[in-house]
Amino acid sequence: MTRINVATMIVICGLLLSESASAQITESIWDEAVGGVDTVFIDEMTAGEVAAALRSGFTSVIVATGGLEQNGPNVVTGKHNVVLRATTEAIARKHGRMLVSSIVQFVPEGQIDPPTGHMNFPGTISVRQETFEALLTDICSSLRQHGFKKIYLIGDSGGNRMGMENVAQALHQEWKDDGVHIAHISEYYSTDMWSFNYLKELGYTQLPDKATASRNNVHTDLHYESIMAVIDPSSVRSGTRFAKDDYVVHGVEVQSVEELVELGRKLIDYRADITLEAIQAGAAN
Repeated sequence: MTRINVATMIVICGLLLSESASAQITESIWDEAVGGVDTVFIDEMTAGEVAAALRSGFTSVIVATGGLEQNGPNVVTGKHNVVLRATTEAIARKHGRMLVSSIVQFVPEGQIDPPTGHMNFPGTISVRQETFEALLTDICSSLRQHGFKKIYLIGDSGGNRMGMENVAQALHQEWKDDGVHIAHISEYYSTDMWSFNYLKELGYTQLPDKATASRNNVHTDLHYESIMAVIDPSSVRSGTRFAKDDYVVHGVEVQSVEELVELGRKLIDYRADITLEAIQAGAAN
Protein backbone atom coordinates (compact mmCIF):
# COMPACT_ATOMS: atom_id res chain seq x y z
CA MET A 1 0.00 0.00 0.00
CA THR A 2 1.45 3.36 -0.99
CA ARG A 3 1.92 6.23 1.44
CA ILE A 4 -0.83 8.21 -0.32
CA ASN A 5 -3.32 5.40 0.13
CA VAL A 6 -2.43 5.04 3.81
CA ALA A 7 -2.92 8.76 4.32
CA THR A 8 -6.24 8.61 2.54
CA MET A 9 -7.40 5.73 4.73
CA ILE A 10 -6.41 7.64 7.86
CA VAL A 11 -8.43 10.67 6.74
CA ILE A 12 -11.47 8.52 5.91
CA CYS A 13 -11.31 6.69 9.23
CA GLY A 14 -11.00 10.01 11.05
CA LEU A 15 -14.04 11.40 9.29
CA LEU A 16 -16.09 8.33 10.11
CA LEU A 17 -15.09 8.49 13.76
CA SER A 18 -15.84 12.20 13.84
CA GLU A 19 -19.31 11.68 12.34
CA SER A 20 -20.02 8.86 14.79
CA ALA A 21 -18.94 10.97 17.76
CA SER A 22 -20.99 13.89 16.50
CA ALA A 23 -24.08 11.70 16.22
CA GLN A 24 -23.59 10.43 19.76
CA ILE A 25 -23.10 13.93 21.13
CA THR A 26 -26.17 15.19 19.31
CA GLU A 27 -28.29 12.33 20.59
CA SER A 28 -27.13 12.90 24.14
CA ILE A 29 -27.95 16.60 23.90
CA TRP A 30 -31.57 15.77 23.07
CA ASP A 31 -31.70 13.21 25.90
CA GLU A 32 -30.31 15.62 28.49
CA ALA A 33 -32.83 18.44 28.05
CA VAL A 34 -33.79 19.20 31.62
CA GLY A 35 -36.58 21.74 31.14
CA GLY A 36 -37.94 23.55 34.16
CA VAL A 37 -37.43 27.03 32.71
CA ASP A 38 -40.49 28.93 31.53
CA THR A 39 -39.29 30.90 28.51
CA VAL A 40 -40.12 31.44 24.85
CA PHE A 41 -36.68 32.84 23.96
CA ILE A 42 -34.41 30.44 22.08
CA ASP A 43 -31.29 32.03 23.56
CA GLU A 44 -32.54 31.06 27.03
CA MET A 45 -33.16 27.44 26.05
CA THR A 46 -30.83 24.47 25.67
CA ALA A 47 -30.53 22.78 22.28
CA GLY A 48 -32.50 19.84 23.66
CA GLU A 49 -35.26 22.10 24.90
CA VAL A 50 -35.57 23.69 21.46
CA ALA A 51 -35.75 20.24 19.87
CA ALA A 52 -38.41 19.16 22.36
CA ALA A 53 -40.42 22.33 21.67
CA LEU A 54 -40.30 21.67 17.92
CA ARG A 55 -41.51 18.10 18.48
CA SER A 56 -44.37 19.52 20.58
CA GLY A 57 -45.55 21.75 17.76
CA PHE A 58 -43.70 24.99 18.49
CA THR A 59 -42.85 25.41 14.81
CA SER A 60 -43.63 29.14 14.60
CA VAL A 61 -40.89 31.63 15.44
CA ILE A 62 -40.38 35.39 15.59
CA VAL A 63 -37.27 37.08 14.26
CA ALA A 64 -37.31 40.54 15.85
CA THR A 65 -35.18 43.54 14.90
CA GLY A 66 -34.45 46.45 17.21
CA GLY A 67 -31.40 48.71 17.12
CA LEU A 68 -28.86 50.77 19.04
CA GLU A 69 -29.48 54.48 18.55
CA GLN A 70 -29.96 57.76 20.36
CA ASN A 71 -33.30 58.17 22.13
CA GLY A 72 -33.10 61.52 23.79
CA PRO A 73 -31.55 62.40 27.15
CA ASN A 74 -33.44 59.95 29.38
CA VAL A 75 -33.79 56.69 27.41
CA VAL A 76 -31.13 54.04 26.77
CA THR A 77 -29.77 53.39 23.28
CA GLY A 78 -31.22 49.87 23.31
CA LYS A 79 -34.81 51.16 23.53
CA HIS A 80 -36.17 49.01 20.73
CA ASN A 81 -34.48 45.87 22.06
CA VAL A 82 -35.96 46.38 25.52
CA VAL A 83 -39.44 46.90 24.05
CA LEU A 84 -39.14 43.77 21.91
CA ARG A 85 -38.24 41.72 24.95
CA ALA A 86 -41.71 42.51 26.29
CA THR A 87 -43.82 42.53 23.13
CA THR A 88 -42.40 39.42 21.45
CA GLU A 89 -42.84 37.38 24.61
CA ALA A 90 -46.49 38.47 24.81
CA ILE A 91 -47.05 37.63 21.14
CA ALA A 92 -45.46 34.19 21.48
CA ARG A 93 -47.33 33.29 24.67
CA LYS A 94 -50.69 34.43 23.31
CA HIS A 95 -50.05 32.43 20.14
CA GLY A 96 -49.36 29.33 22.22
CA ARG A 97 -47.04 27.47 19.82
CA MET A 98 -44.39 30.06 19.09
CA LEU A 99 -40.79 30.83 20.11
CA VAL A 100 -38.67 33.97 19.75
CA SER A 101 -35.28 33.98 18.10
CA SER A 102 -32.57 36.24 19.52
CA ILE A 103 -33.41 39.93 19.04
CA VAL A 104 -31.29 41.49 16.29
CA GLN A 105 -29.67 44.58 17.79
CA PHE A 106 -27.63 45.75 14.81
CA VAL A 107 -29.63 47.45 12.04
CA PRO A 108 -29.17 50.30 9.54
CA GLU A 109 -29.05 53.57 11.50
CA GLY A 110 -27.42 55.82 8.91
CA GLN A 111 -24.19 56.15 7.00
CA ILE A 112 -21.15 55.62 9.19
CA ASP A 113 -18.58 57.93 7.57
CA PRO A 114 -19.48 60.67 7.03
CA PRO A 115 -22.26 60.10 9.57
CA THR A 116 -25.92 60.55 8.73
CA GLY A 117 -29.13 59.96 10.69
CA HIS A 118 -28.67 58.54 14.17
CA MET A 119 -24.96 58.04 13.50
CA ASN A 120 -24.55 61.72 14.36
CA PHE A 121 -25.13 60.77 18.01
CA PRO A 122 -22.81 58.79 20.32
CA GLY A 123 -23.77 55.23 21.19
CA THR A 124 -25.40 54.49 17.84
CA ILE A 125 -24.19 51.43 15.93
CA SER A 126 -25.11 51.08 12.27
CA VAL A 127 -24.72 48.37 9.64
CA ARG A 128 -25.06 48.60 5.88
CA GLN A 129 -28.38 47.62 4.32
CA GLU A 130 -26.80 44.67 2.55
CA THR A 131 -25.22 43.50 5.81
CA PHE A 132 -28.58 43.68 7.57
CA GLU A 133 -30.37 41.73 4.87
CA ALA A 134 -27.63 39.11 4.71
CA LEU A 135 -27.81 38.67 8.49
CA LEU A 136 -31.60 38.25 8.43
CA THR A 137 -31.34 35.77 5.56
CA ASP A 138 -28.87 33.62 7.47
CA ILE A 139 -30.92 33.77 10.69
CA CYS A 140 -34.11 32.72 8.91
CA SER A 141 -32.29 30.02 6.95
CA SER A 142 -30.89 28.63 10.19
CA LEU A 143 -34.35 28.46 11.73
CA ARG A 144 -35.71 26.71 8.65
CA GLN A 145 -32.87 24.20 8.81
CA HIS A 146 -33.87 23.27 12.37
CA GLY A 147 -37.48 22.63 11.43
CA PHE A 148 -39.38 25.87 12.00
CA LYS A 149 -42.24 26.11 9.50
CA LYS A 150 -43.58 29.63 10.07
CA ILE A 151 -41.10 32.49 10.43
CA TYR A 152 -42.32 36.01 11.21
CA LEU A 153 -40.12 39.09 10.93
CA ILE A 154 -41.13 41.88 13.30
CA GLY A 155 -39.36 45.23 13.59
CA ASP A 156 -39.71 47.83 16.32
CA SER A 157 -38.00 50.59 14.33
CA GLY A 158 -39.18 52.20 11.10
CA GLY A 159 -35.77 52.01 9.43
CA ASN A 160 -35.80 48.20 9.64
CA ARG A 161 -38.91 47.66 7.58
CA MET A 162 -37.49 47.70 4.05
CA GLY A 163 -34.81 45.13 4.85
CA MET A 164 -37.26 42.77 6.53
CA GLU A 165 -39.70 43.05 3.65
CA ASN A 166 -36.96 42.40 1.08
CA VAL A 167 -35.76 39.30 2.92
CA ALA A 168 -39.26 37.94 3.51
CA GLN A 169 -40.21 38.33 -0.15
CA ALA A 170 -36.99 36.77 -1.43
CA LEU A 171 -37.16 33.76 0.89
CA HIS A 172 -40.87 33.31 0.27
CA GLN A 173 -40.11 32.82 -3.42
CA GLU A 174 -37.23 30.47 -2.64
CA TRP A 175 -39.13 28.38 -0.07
CA LYS A 176 -42.71 28.49 -1.37
CA ASP A 177 -42.65 24.84 -2.45
CA ASP A 178 -40.99 23.58 0.74
CA GLY A 179 -43.89 24.04 3.17
CA VAL A 180 -42.11 26.90 4.98
CA HIS A 181 -44.00 30.19 5.37
CA ILE A 182 -42.10 33.44 5.98
CA ALA A 183 -43.59 36.92 6.28
CA HIS A 184 -42.80 40.40 7.49
CA ILE A 185 -45.58 41.46 9.88
CA SER A 186 -45.53 45.18 9.18
CA GLU A 187 -48.69 45.77 11.22
CA TYR A 188 -46.76 45.32 14.46
CA TYR A 189 -45.18 48.72 13.81
CA SER A 190 -47.51 50.52 11.42
CA THR A 191 -50.98 49.86 12.86
CA ASP A 192 -51.70 52.76 15.24
CA MET A 193 -48.03 53.70 15.17
CA TRP A 194 -46.59 54.16 18.66
CA SER A 195 -50.07 53.25 20.02
CA PHE A 196 -50.92 56.92 19.64
CA ASN A 197 -54.69 56.52 19.28
CA TYR A 198 -54.93 53.84 21.94
CA LEU A 199 -53.10 56.09 24.39
CA LYS A 200 -55.68 58.79 23.69
CA GLU A 201 -58.43 56.30 24.52
CA LEU A 202 -56.69 55.70 27.84
CA GLY A 203 -56.58 59.45 28.53
CA TYR A 204 -53.00 60.22 27.45
CA THR A 205 -52.75 62.83 24.68
CA GLN A 206 -49.19 63.65 23.69
CA LEU A 207 -47.98 66.75 21.87
CA PRO A 208 -47.80 67.31 18.97
CA ASP A 209 -51.24 65.80 18.67
CA LYS A 210 -50.59 63.27 15.92
CA ALA A 211 -48.37 60.24 15.63
CA THR A 212 -46.65 61.26 12.40
CA ALA A 213 -45.37 64.56 13.81
CA SER A 214 -41.79 65.09 14.90
CA ARG A 215 -42.31 64.25 18.59
CA ASN A 216 -40.67 67.61 19.37
CA ASN A 217 -37.34 66.33 18.00
CA VAL A 218 -36.96 63.91 20.92
CA HIS A 219 -36.72 60.33 19.70
CA THR A 220 -38.96 58.70 22.30
CA ASP A 221 -42.57 58.78 23.46
CA LEU A 222 -44.94 57.41 26.07
CA HIS A 223 -45.53 54.20 24.11
CA TYR A 224 -41.87 53.20 24.28
CA GLU A 225 -41.10 54.42 27.77
CA SER A 226 -44.02 52.71 29.48
CA ILE A 227 -43.31 49.36 27.79
CA MET A 228 -39.64 49.67 28.69
CA ALA A 229 -40.58 50.31 32.32
CA VAL A 230 -42.25 46.89 32.48
CA ILE A 231 -38.87 45.28 31.75
CA ASP A 232 -36.62 47.75 33.59
CA PRO A 233 -37.72 51.18 34.91
CA SER A 234 -34.10 52.28 35.08
CA SER A 235 -33.88 52.05 31.27
CA VAL A 236 -35.94 55.26 31.17
CA ARG A 237 -34.11 56.74 34.18
CA SER A 238 -37.34 56.73 36.15
CA GLY A 239 -35.68 57.07 39.55
CA THR A 240 -33.98 60.35 38.69
CA ARG A 241 -36.98 61.77 36.87
CA PHE A 242 -39.55 60.94 39.54
CA ALA A 243 -37.19 62.23 42.24
CA LYS A 244 -37.26 65.58 40.46
CA ASP A 245 -41.06 65.42 39.96
CA ASP A 246 -40.26 65.80 36.28
CA TYR A 247 -41.48 62.70 34.46
CA VAL A 248 -43.05 64.42 31.46
CA VAL A 249 -43.24 62.90 27.97
CA HIS A 250 -44.40 65.24 25.20
CA GLY A 251 -46.72 67.16 27.49
CA VAL A 252 -47.98 64.16 29.45
CA GLU A 253 -47.01 64.03 33.12
CA VAL A 254 -46.72 60.59 34.73
CA GLN A 255 -47.20 60.49 38.49
CA SER A 256 -45.42 57.28 39.50
CA VAL A 257 -43.48 54.29 38.24
CA GLU A 258 -46.51 52.15 39.08
CA GLU A 259 -48.63 54.19 36.66
CA LEU A 260 -45.95 53.89 34.01
CA VAL A 261 -45.67 50.10 34.38
CA GLU A 262 -49.45 49.58 34.42
CA LEU A 263 -49.72 51.59 31.21
CA GLY A 264 -46.88 49.58 29.68
CA ARG A 265 -48.64 46.28 30.37
CA LYS A 266 -51.76 47.51 28.58
CA LEU A 267 -49.70 48.59 25.59
CA ILE A 268 -47.88 45.25 25.42
CA ASP A 269 -51.21 43.41 25.22
CA TYR A 270 -52.43 45.90 22.62
CA ARG A 271 -49.41 45.41 20.33
CA ALA A 272 -49.56 41.64 20.78
CA ASP A 273 -53.22 41.55 19.75
CA ILE A 274 -52.53 43.70 16.68
CA THR A 275 -49.68 41.41 15.63
CA LEU A 276 -51.53 38.16 16.15
CA GLU A 277 -54.53 39.45 14.22
CA ALA A 278 -52.21 40.26 11.30
CA ILE A 279 -50.56 36.82 11.50
CA GLN A 280 -53.92 35.08 11.52
CA ALA A 281 -55.17 37.21 8.62
CA GLY A 282 -52.10 36.25 6.62
CA ALA A 283 -52.59 32.57 7.38
CA ALA A 284 -56.18 32.75 6.13
CA ASN A 285 -55.14 34.22 2.77
